[in-house]
Amino acid sequence: MPSKTHAAVERFGIVRAEIEKAARAAGREPRSVTLVAITKTFAAEHILPVLESGHRVFGENRVQEAKAKWPALRERFPDIELHLVGPLQSNKAREAVALFDVIHTIDRPKIAAALAEEMAKQGRRPRLLVEINSGAEPQKAGVLPEAADAFLAECRMSYGLVIEGLMCIPPIHEPPAPHFALTAKIAKRNALKLLSMGMSADFSTAIAFGATHVRIGSAIFGPRR
Repeated sequence: MPSKTHAAVERFGIVRAEIEKAARAAGREPRSVTLVAITKTFAAEHILPVLESGHRVFGENRVQEAKAKWPALRERFPDIELHLVGPLQSNKAREAVALFDVIHTIDRPKIAAALAEEMAKQGRRPRLLVEINSGAEPQKAGVLPEAADAFLAECRMSYGLVIEGLMCIPPIHEPPAPHFALTAKIAKRNALKLLSMGMSADFSTAIAFGATHVRIGSAIFGPRR
């Protein structure tokens, strides 16, 4: 394999060590934090070395990209856990339910309804998280913080969805800590256990605020292609 693929394995090891350090600094067990290796724009040849090193939890931003590369990888590594971490359109709900084990980005009733319908049809039950737009950014998906409690109740009561956690992406030009704290507070009052918070630049801070899943791509695979 080209040396750049070996570099991904080396960087993966560095990230794992940093996650363990951050968890211990927060008084947490390192195993309480799941590393979701984000592989958007990277082909199977770049992912394989990390798979072969033993990692099994990966994330994609787009349903179509995941559909193109992960079924073949799953034939070789059937214990892969695949996460959808990008926006979901309702017309992709069928494929999303079929492909993904965890969906991080429920953010409106239309998506909740489409997922509930497809889960009933397919008999698959991916784990579900609601995305919070913690910075109320108009260009971003996600439920506004003040609407989160009502939307979570709607997901449960109107659509019968089991929501297990929340996801957030802080504004790029703001300190992430207040956004992680806000998301954790919403999760706590709604008895949600999963917190998908933190990416390559801020995952240590996210772990300090209780992140159970950190979504890391460029720190492992390098710049996007």
